[in-house]
Amino acid sequence: MTASESIVPEPPVGSSPPAVQQVGEALESAQQSAQQVAVEQTVPGSVALWRGRGAVAAAAAAFAGFLAIFLLVQAKRTAALDTAVTMKLQARRWPLLSQAMKGASWVGFPPQSRIIPPAMIGSLWALNFRLEALYQLAGWATALISTVVKRFMKRPRPVAGRDIRVAAARLGGTSFPSGHTITYVGTYGAAAYLAHSLIKPAGPRRLVVGVLTALVALVGPSRIYQGHHWATDVSASYMLGFSYLLGITALYRHFKERLVRGERVAGIEEPRVTVRPGR
Repeated sequence: MTASESIVPEPPVGSSPPAVQQVGEALESAQQSAQQVAVEQTVPGSVALWRGRGAVAAAAAAFAGFLAIFLLVQAKRTAALDTAVTMKLQARRWPLLSQAMKGASWVGFPPQSRIIPPAMIGSLWALNFRLEALYQLAGWATALISTVVKRFMKRPRPVAGRDIRVAAARLGGTSFPSGHTITYVGTYGAAAYLAHSLIKPAGPRRLVVGVLTALVALVGPSRIYQGHHWATDVSASYMLGFSYLLGITALYRHFKERLVRGERVAGIEEPRVTVRPGR
């Protein structure tokens, strides 16, 4: 070794290179900043509970409606009604309506249907809304419920003919219930509930809730309009989805109340405030 050469010490075994450490620290700092913004832009837990209170008992009525439609479909007594509704809706061939129906269904097809829900769940978890992330995951589980009911019912999908159009799409499973509809109710219905109960600024809160609610409202008609499902498929999906959503919302509120009580005891949460309508 010459005098001009220098010995460069090797990093200790098991240590990360400086560049990797810097990236890790930057990501951690960004996550902490995002969590701080999330805390500032959301309301305390007690206020979230106050906003999110509702008639959870409506779940029983929705489930009863689902059972009624289920039995009628199983008895094959809805064919005339389903055909009439499909023909009436498909008779509206307005370009704007067609695009709206196509767009409403697009979110529920792969790959976006396998990317958006996990991204929502992961974002909540990263922002330290752990209970909310689990609630959102439970909402997404409506996709599994749809698969189970489909295998039990095995109802054929609509077939294109003289009076009914069926848009080209990669479809799987059977017709009852509508997987798009029930999954939207669980996934985006849960997201709308969280947005309504948590987001502090009124303007962004109303915008987010409005977009999510519109998506849930439009998906059912879009499935009929595109000829992929019957009206009873969609109606039953809404009822089963809402009964399930109300059920998991009751569980979420139960655990949220426990967390809020714990925060009050620990002196972490802000005192409860009176929230005026629209605030």
